[in-house]
Amino acid sequence: MNQLDDFIAISSALADPNRVRALLALRGGELCACQIIELLQLAPSTVSRHMAVLRQAGLVEVRKEGRWMYFRLPDESASPLVRSALEWTRQALARDVQARQDVKTLCCIVKEDPEELWKKQAKRSKCCSSAQETRVEVRWRKGGLAV
Repeated sequence: MNQLDDFIAISSALADPNRVRALLALRGGELCACQIIELLQLAPSTVSRHMAVLRQAGLVEVRKEGRWMYFRLPDESASPLVRSALEWTRQALARDVQARQDVKTLCCIVKEDPEELWKKQAKRSKCCSSAQETRVEVRWRKGGLAV
């Protein structure tokens, strides 16, 4: 990619309030996907898509540990354009009411066990009890880990 393409990718990634909130949440360090889901109160698939856009723009890095996905801000090896965009976002929203509220909310979220967060989110995401189980739910139930 050239610099113009990078700029467009970063600009597009920053054009959504939920992506910006997720990005700002990572200022405090690495977060599990379930913690970001809990903060944003969005469907896991929606958060996954938001995080993919941020990752493609180079604004976040990801690592997988077992079934958990962890996101963090890039280190010093990130491009100058990415570092500038992150710094600009941080400075521009330093006094934002939503960003400050998210920090308070995150303080509670990070104290919760990710496994319990996941279970709570799985219960919330079921639209009705008559819905057919997904393959993942069947595997979990058969493994004795039904939610």
